[in-house]
Amino acid sequence: MLLLILISVVVLDQTSKYAAVKHLKGNSPHVIIKDFFQLHYVENFGAAFGILQNRKMFFIIVSSIVIIGILFFIFKGSYNLNRLMEISLIIFLGGAIGNLIDRIRLGYVIDFLSFRLGSGYDFPVFNIADISIVISTFLIMAMVLMDRYEI
Repeated sequence: MLLLILISVVVLDQTSKYAAVKHLKGNSPHVIIKDFFQLHYVENFGAAFGILQNRKMFFIIVSSIVIIGILFFIFKGSYNLNRLMEISLIIFLGGAIGNLIDRIRLGYVIDFLSFRLGSGYDFPVFNIADISIVISTFLIMAMVLMDRYEI
């Protein structure tokens, strides 16, 4: 089941990025909800909020270390993780792999989901892999803080 979740996250991420390239690249943003949500193609050469631009090898090395670490933690670690922690780690892993594929293949990450709060705050553009990483990070943090990650 964990492998199916991992594959699903990576396939959903890569398929949505393929669709973004096919339908959004070179076009104006596609407004879904005015002043709130739009599909906007962006090539992200850095990390969240535009930090560390053009550090491709840095991101490839760090992502690879994180991926190996998570795999080791899940399959070889001495922890007896509960099912939610395993699933959260696998979802995180899927997101990390999705963005790593982009960085290796293209040299940048494809982002296309854009949220804005009225004419005020314009949230950084992101993708399915980013959603997976953020949601799983919050779940992992909550379980660790509540000491509920082991069976």
